[in-house]
Amino acid sequence: MSRWWHPFPPCLELPCGDPSKCCDRGYPLQWPELVGKEGEEAKAIIMKENPLVTPIIVPQGDAVTHDYCCNRVWVWVDEKNHVKYVPKVG
Repeated sequence: MSRWWHPFPPCLELPCGDPSKCCDRGYPLQWPELVGKEGEEAKAIIMKENPLVTPIIVPQGDAVTHDYCCNRVWVWVDEKNHVKYVPKVG
């Protein structure tokens, strides 16, 4: 059961359902190499590599909004605070 509903940054462009139209500005859109890394370390790497996004650390099992946002990256972490899934824009 989820502990809380995570906030999200205001979307830069609405509607934003197509990453090729709103997100593709030459920065990375996903970070598969971060799976297994510590959550805060992953967040810092994402912010450095793509200054247009806001990475948000989410403990596994928590609820998040399911809309698409081109300046948001969910960073899902497990009980040991290691990245569980590939962080990606959305």
